[in-house]
Amino acid sequence: MRIGDLARETGVSRRLLRYYEEQGLLRPLRLANGYREYGEADVAAVRRIRAMLAAGLPTAVIARLLDCVHDDGDRLVPEACPGMIAGLRRERRRIAATIERLQASQRALDGMLAAAEHR
Repeated sequence: MRIGDLARETGVSRRLLRYYEEQGLLRPLRLANGYREYGEADVAAVRRIRAMLAAGLPTAVIARLLDCVHDDGDRLVPEACPGMIAGLRRERRRIAATIERLQASQRALDGMLAAAEHR
């Protein structure tokens, strides 16, 4: 299938699919005319990529872990890959730290708003 077909099948724009390719997440076959040729495995890969992005993982981490998960239809199922658990824990800590910083920012803004509203 061509990139337009993959875009329709997955609901992901052509531009984003090209970005995934640039990041090494997709590796379509290149035809003699330069067109990209995708298969059903690419459809599944895009779904896994989207799920991992939704979990907050950056593309560099997804590139390392993409082959370590498969889709059972409802959710991603991890397989045993070296460093996978440590990598996921590291990303969870990074996300938790970001949440803490955002909550501190929110509290500071709340204080400013409260002070401004009482003037």
